Amino acid sequence: MTRLLPLRDAADLEPARADVLDAETMRRAGAIVDDVAARGFDAVREHAERLGDVAVGAPLVLDREDLLAALQALPDDDRQVLERTAARIRDFAVAQRSCLVPLETEVPGGRAGHVLAPVERAGCYAPGGRYPLPSSVLMTAVTARAAGVREVWVASPRPSPVTLAAAAVAGADGLLACGGAQAIAALAHGAGEVPACDVVVGPGNRYVTAAKKLVAGEVGIDMLAGPSELLVVADAAADPGVIAADLLGQAEHDPDARPVLVAVDAPGLLERVEAELAHQLAGLPTAEVARQALSRGAAVAVENLAAAVTVCDLLAPEHLQLLVADPGALTSRLKHFGGLFLGARSAEVFGDYGVGPNHVLPTGGAARHSGGLSVFTFLRVRTWLELDDVPGELLDDVARLAELEGLAAHRAAALRRAGG
Repeated sequence: MTRLLPLRDAADLEPARADVLDAETMRRAGAIVDDVAARGFDAVREHAERLGDVAVGAPLVLDREDLLAALQALPDDDRQVLERTAARIRDFAVAQRSCLVPLETEVPGGRAGHVLAPVERAGCYAPGGRYPLPSSVLMTAVTARAAGVREVWVASPRPSPVTLAAAAVAGADGLLACGGAQAIAALAHGAGEVPACDVVVGPGNRYVTAAKKLVAGEVGIDMLAGPSELLVVADAAADPGVIAADLLGQAEHDPDARPVLVAVDAPGLLERVEAELAHQLAGLPTAEVARQALSRGAAVAVENLAAAVTVCDLLAPEHLQLLVADPGALTSRLKHFGGLFLGARSAEVFGDYGVGPNHVLPTGGAARHSGGLSVFTFLRVRTWLELDDVPGELLDDVARLAELEGLAAHRAAALRRAGG
């Protein structure tokens, strides 16, 4: 019988590719981005209607009053869930923001330092294809506001009432009711009422990712997001039912999601988890999607924690969950992950749904060089320099470096400060 979660050898595992965009996807996304840049809002509407994001002639831009109306119409219990979640995300983001402070330090001849400034406008994308994701609206827009961004816009295809309400709770100024490359192009270049944003963030499908890649440099982006990933490291004491539930929670995201289990010195654990997967899938509404994702994942047995760490650092997963006896002792040995979840209580789904840290995290091995979305994504660190005097050694060094580079005007400009 074919296993739900295939057995694999640790030596055969490979990290996911951070950039899985094929040439045809890039070509199609590029044509849309260029069209929106050239024709603006008319192009956004044409592509949105053609691709089924919005009915012909239906409103494409919703203003703050529309969002507030959706929030007002939401049942009180649902509204309170959104508000409590937004508050937890905001509290964590504000705490992160407090870690960065202005700097002033002495340098030869004077002082230097940095100041912190948020970007003026942020565009926040929230997927809306297979499932509505109001949580992504909260994660991106609330964090932008916590960073001090003056104007925040959301884009989401076929937004549900709860998505609109989430945008209101997050403090969004407006919402563009379309997705794909046309939405990213509108946020980056501006289109009609939608202003050109300085930073465009949020996960999406391959066309969203391709468009973000194309506009990067013209605007800031957070990352190029790929299919979601979860790596669970478990030992003999871990609960197979909990492991299976966590793997399925990741697998139901997308057929291309990657759930991986690494069992550490735990004979029989992989078989018990396999049985739990079968049992839990039987009643799962999203079982069809989850089965496909499980087939792309892996179940790996290793002899010790050192071997588990090697697998973790090789894959550099988006989410890394430690279901081991002493997760804290393992933490310092791990080098590459997007978000870390320590212990049996710390389910990855709590990260998805706003316990505090952001759920927009690097995928495809990008955790080797990037962190997740945070207030830092929306902040600029700007340096300054003020010299009252120019010490002789500094002047000599600058003049000599200019000579070494063959830049005579640089040398002359420095020497004019001699004796100042």
